Amino acid sequence: MNYSILDEGQLFPLAEGDVSTDAPGRMRVAQDAFEKAMGWQLKPEGLCKGAVCVPVRDRDALVHTDGIDLEEFASVTGRPCSIDAAEGVAAFGTTAASQSSLMESLEAPDFKLPDLSGQTHSLSAYRGNKVLFVAYASW
Repeated sequence: MNYSILDEGQLFPLAEGDVSTDAPGRMRVAQDAFEKAMGWQLKPEGLCKGAVCVPVRDRDALVHTDGIDLEEFASVTGRPCSIDAAEGVAAFGTTAASQSSLMESLEAPDFKLPDLSGQTHSLSAYRGNKVLFVAYASW
């Protein structure tokens, strides 16, 4: 089975041997694979990514012999998550604080899309200009 983590718009494939789904509805990832994919490191002061460290009150709930519990990671970092252990995928959203600051700034997040001729355009290239974005779905 293929396993993946979706975080910050990037998909991180995981090796089958790095993932445990033995606990019902839970997905655990070996600590080294977790750190490589997510960028978070487990340190004595807590979970750290760059200059940000989040204290871990219940280390035993987060760290198991078979890896880092992804649902507990989401709880510790205050991020929404959706985990489907049967399908081998975990997706993480941004924190409420991050979403709130984005809403207050009224600035749309940057993205890139191709036009009908295949040329890629990024929203950031049009900052300061009015942009009309039209989306269509066949369903």
